[in-house]
Amino acid sequence: MTSGWLQDLNRLVSDHGGVVRVTVIEADGSAPRDIGAFMNVTRSTFEGTVGGGALENEALAVSRQILGENDTDEWRRQVRDYPLGPDLAQCCGGYVRLLYETFHDPEIRALNVTVDDPSHAVAVRPVVSGAAVQIIADRKTLAADWPLALRRDVRDMMSGIQSCRAGLTADGWFIEPLGAELTPLYLYGAGHVGRAVVQVLKDLPFLIHWVDTRADRFPETIPEGVRQIIAETPATVPSEASAGAFHVVMTFSHIIDFDICRAVLARGNFAYLGLIGSKTKRARFAKRLREDGLDDAWIERLHSPIGVPGLEGKEPAIIAISLAADILVRLTDCARSIKGEFDVIEGGAK
Repeated sequence: MTSGWLQDLNRLVSDHGGVVRVTVIEADGSAPRDIGAFMNVTRSTFEGTVGGGALENEALAVSRQILGENDTDEWRRQVRDYPLGPDLAQCCGGYVRLLYETFHDPEIRALNVTVDDPSHAVAVRPVVSGAAVQIIADRKTLAADWPLALRRDVRDMMSGIQSCRAGLTADGWFIEPLGAELTPLYLYGAGHVGRAVVQVLKDLPFLIHWVDTRADRFPETIPEGVRQIIAETPATVPSEASAGAFHVVMTFSHIIDFDICRAVLARGNFAYLGLIGSKTKRARFAKRLREDGLDDAWIERLHSPIGVPGLEGKEPAIIAISLAADILVRLTDCARSIKGEFDVIEGGAK
């Protein structure tokens, strides 16, 4: 069984016989996508994007030309450079380097691996044609003949010193995570707004843990990748939540909401705590939290109302979109603050 983006390759090769995977391996200036963005191209369809417009049109044409050559050599690759203004007349300008890789049954069979956490495993290969892709999930599998800088980067990724992120080394090796790194988000409440939030967030870079008190409060179908948690007392969930998580509270009960908020603040080590409701609701919660002995510095981390200021619609879809926009900005700020790691406070409220 394959893992991460290899699952998509496996499916497409099975359905179409051959796939060219196009990946952004360098980007400079006003490039439309970042390093690591990719698209999978078959003779009749494609998935993903490297930025749209003329660049994507060129990538599709090159990929289908490659597929039409019927070359059976394994691990075929080529690299093409695109100054977007001079070559493709894209007004955004910038520069992009694309890696074209061909996959058929032999390559997929060689990569038929499973790892426990795809976001903490990497695919490593030189950009030259003919060398196999290697999947690295721990420090024990580093190759002795790799360049020293490559060994150091992969070792640091496997040990957690460095984030698993896509990049091209000076020696011409490309490293990328096997799966997307998802931020844990705990959503408390499966009512109308909670369901709208899940529909908006399910395709964004969050691992959603959806919490409510009974199974019949959830919809019949839970979106793929969303983890359902049935907890008679939802306030017990924050004690076991992932470090650096986002928490969004919107249950059917103000009492349950308050208990969850107090538990998140007491646990600490979180990135965001949002509470649905009005400014009046937040003021009442803040008063009770102070009475319970929580410091104002911690209470300030309770965000309510949720969402983007000024977008005040009360329809579930509007709330969900507003919340998504707000927490995506906060997620970006967290990533920038300390090089991809959450800016969290150790320990809980005293």
